Amino acid sequence: MDKVVFLTLCLVLVLTQVNYSSSSLRRVSKVQVMGFDWKNCGQPDAPAVLKTLTVSPDPISIPGELTASASGSTSVELAAPLSVNVTLEKEVAGFWVKVPCLEEVGSCHYKDACDILSQLIPPGQDCPEPLHTYGLPCHCPFKAGSYSLPQSDFTLPTMDLPYWLSNGNYRMQGVLGAEGKELGCLKLSLSLHSD
Repeated sequence: MDKVVFLTLCLVLVLTQVNYSSSSLRRVSKVQVMGFDWKNCGQPDAPAVLKTLTVSPDPISIPGELTASASGSTSVELAAPLSVNVTLEKEVAGFWVKVPCLEEVGSCHYKDACDILSQLIPPGQDCPEPLHTYGLPCHCPFKAGSYSLPQSDFTLPTMDLPYWLSNGNYRMQGVLGAEGKELGCLKLSLSLHSD
């Protein structure tokens, strides 16, 4: 699977299990994610390409149940340091406004996604389900090859959101890179509504 999505899925699985204590987060009783969409934005010959991604239901309720499947491939091994440049934008009065990087969330540059994964899932620890069941890795290096996550069910717990992540339309672009070269690019769009 495209490594940006793979890393994103790994991070989401782990982050939904982390108990944050930062004062900049607010507990929300219910979040709805609507109109989730994605597309590749890399070059046609990009080494990492997402082939399929399905997510249901629409809207996705948090807390709630989510069903997802994905497939993709990488033609090169992905090893540390593996950078990720994220650009997050919010629609405000019909214009897209870049959300700055605040407390490592927003339009941020992550120098090494491998290091982040190792902090969230210590080396030697099993990958979270359903990655473990399907033999999908969650630590670097990621070997060249094809990856597939069959249709799988996830339970999404109540979450704490940054105080500034408010209701509205968002789009995100994630660019995966190593040694100054772009390896893959993915664009996501969604609408967020929280109580």
